[in-house]
Amino acid sequence: MLIDQHQRVHTYLRISLTDSCNFRCSYCMPDEDTQSMPSAHLMRVDEIESIAKKFVQLGVNKIRLTGGEPLVRKDIGMIIDRLSKLPVELTLTTNGVLVDKYIELFKKCGIKSLNVSLDTLREDVFYKLTKRDQFLKVQQNIMLLLKEGFRVKINVVALNGIIEKELLDFVRLTKDLPLHVRFIEFMPFSGNNWNSDKVMTAKKMVRMVEEEFDIVKLKDLPHDTAKKYKAIGHQGTFAFITTMSEHFCGDCNRMRITADGKMKNCLFEKGELDLLGQLRQGKDIEPLIKLSLYKKKASLGGQFSKNYEKADASKIENRSMIKIGG
Repeated sequence: MLIDQHQRVHTYLRISLTDSCNFRCSYCMPDEDTQSMPSAHLMRVDEIESIAKKFVQLGVNKIRLTGGEPLVRKDIGMIIDRLSKLPVELTLTTNGVLVDKYIELFKKCGIKSLNVSLDTLREDVFYKLTKRDQFLKVQQNIMLLLKEGFRVKINVVALNGIIEKELLDFVRLTKDLPLHVRFIEFMPFSGNNWNSDKVMTAKKMVRMVEEEFDIVKLKDLPHDTAKKYKAIGHQGTFAFITTMSEHFCGDCNRMRITADGKMKNCLFEKGELDLLGQLRQGKDIEPLIKLSLYKKKASLGGQFSKNYEKADASKIENRSMIKIGG
């Protein structure tokens, strides 16, 4: 079992497959000319499989594939096929635009749930946020996933200035569709121009929803990052990921591998250990995995306090979100 100094058992691994993306979201990868890693720096299919197998041997039972956009990798079919043979729950996070190309692969490989990132329900705002005219395609692919029986979570970054106008529309979406919408408090990363004034907290959003809907609080499961609710009479649910206003680090069971094979024990951890380099030298990566967990801080990577309003984004040492993995 993978246990850190704070007695947290780690069973969930997120693997970033690429830092490339076919969108250019303003808070993540705004520069059209952003340089992606050379392919030689990325984990190859066999390396991803080897690293994943080691984590499974050590107790991991869930793997999520992320990016960038994981589906832009030309060998994504081979990656999913190989990892699907491991005794884990396999899932992925995507922007949704390429889902229709791979939906049969998902079904063949036993993937039952996907997270789709979608920050707006308005076509014009979507274009402003992503610099891509793909709103209708994403919308169609979400409906395709539902039709094919997948559990679909919609990840919405709650951006001040946008979410106030769309929060209730997203909740309305859950009335007739079995969608699970999750509003994510805006988090600080290198280059995303974060400040505390841009954070729309879960408490504020709950108050806004309560003015329009009769809602009930649902039971949160162990290790859940989202605080779940349901509007009475709605098929779907909505939830809030409160990383900034009310962190959930005390029950964390997550670990991350970047696309270039570095282990990050926390989304906000500035330190990384090079699993891929160790693997390519023919060495056992287990000691590095355990060392990384040993170094894991009690909360928020040790980078800022529970009072997020006092956080200084300019002093946070980390990669950009696109370089870490969603």
